[in-house]
Amino acid sequence: MKKIGLTLLILGIGVIAWDAFAPKESKIISPLVKRFSGSQNTLNPERVYAEYSFDSLSQKKYEGSQIKLEREILKEEKYTSWVFSYLSDGQKVTGQLNLPKKTGKSPVVIMLRGYADKEIYFTGLGTRKAAGVLAENGFITFAPDFLGFGGSDSETTDVLLNRFKRPVTVLNLIASLNNFPQADLNHVFLWAHSNGGQIALSVLEISGFNYPATLWAPVTLGFPECVLDYIDQENLTPEAQKVLSAVNDFETTYDPKIFSTDNYYQKINAPIQIHQGGADPWVPAEWQEDLIKELNKLKKEVTYYYYPQADHNLEPSWDTVVQKDLEFFNRFLN
Repeated sequence: MKKIGLTLLILGIGVIAWDAFAPKESKIISPLVKRFSGSQNTLNPERVYAEYSFDSLSQKKYEGSQIKLEREILKEEKYTSWVFSYLSDGQKVTGQLNLPKKTGKSPVVIMLRGYADKEIYFTGLGTRKAAGVLAENGFITFAPDFLGFGGSDSETTDVLLNRFKRPVTVLNLIASLNNFPQADLNHVFLWAHSNGGQIALSVLEISGFNYPATLWAPVTLGFPECVLDYIDQENLTPEAQKVLSAVNDFETTYDPKIFSTDNYYQKINAPIQIHQGGADPWVPAEWQEDLIKELNKLKKEVTYYYYPQADHNLEPSWDTVVQKDLEFFNRFLN
C-alpha cells in the first residue's frame, strides 16, 4: 500500500469519508505498519477518559434534546433536506436531515460518515448521496456533523477525547428521536462508512440496541491499533508524534480493552450487513473476515458482501450496494 498525508493522523481515526463517493487524489499510509514503540510521556492530569469506557457509557443515561430544523438545504420531489441541530451533553451538534414528503411516521436511518478534512468539510459530506436514495424510498435520514464540524460546537484539543465522544454524540441523537414526531421509533437503522463503521459498532455494543446496521468498508480494528496502524513511523512529523504520545500516555494509566470494539462483540444484538471492496487501499478485506469469524463464533447475525473490483467507496458497485441496503432495511419493515 501507499502512504497517506498527516491530516489523517491528527484525529487518529482511520480513513477518509468521501463526499458523494467521488474522491480526490491522495496518498495513503499502509494500515498494516508496525506499532510505534517510542518513549512514554507523563500523562496529562487533565485527560480524564474513564467515563468513556464502554462499560461506563453503557450505564450512562442519555436524555436527548429537541431536534431543531435550522435551515432548508434543498427540496426534492419526494423529500426535503434540512440542516438540523440537537444537544449532546449540552453541546450543539448540527447535521443533515432528509425528511420524506409524506404524512405519518417514517423509519429512521442514522448515517455515520468516516474521516473528513475540516478544510473542505460541509454538512452532508460523505453521506448525502446514499441519504438521498434512502429518503426517496421513505426513510428519514439523520447525518450528524460531529463536534468541530459544520455548525457544531468546537471539539477539544485532546485527540483521544474527541474520538471517545463520537459514540456519545450518536447515542444522544438516538435519545433525541423521542422528540421528533415523524420518527418511527420502532424502526431505527444505522448506516456507516469507513471509520463511521467503528462508531456504529461502538454504539451497538454500548447500547445493546437491536438496530439493524449496514457498514460500508468499516474500520474494524480494535483500539488503539485502529489509530496506530495508520501511522507511517518512517516519516514521523510533529503532528504524528503528538498522536503517538497521546496514545502512549493513555496506555500508562488506562486499559485500552475497555475502550475497544473488539472486546465487546458479545454485546451486539443487531443484525449487521457488511460491504467490502477488493480494491480498497484503505481498509483490507482481512479485517472484515476476522470480524465475521468472531461474530459467527458468538452466533451473531452477519451478512457479508465482497466486491473484488470495488474501491473504498464501493465503486463501481455503488448502485448494487445501496440496493442491497434498501432490501436489508425493508426486510425489517415487512
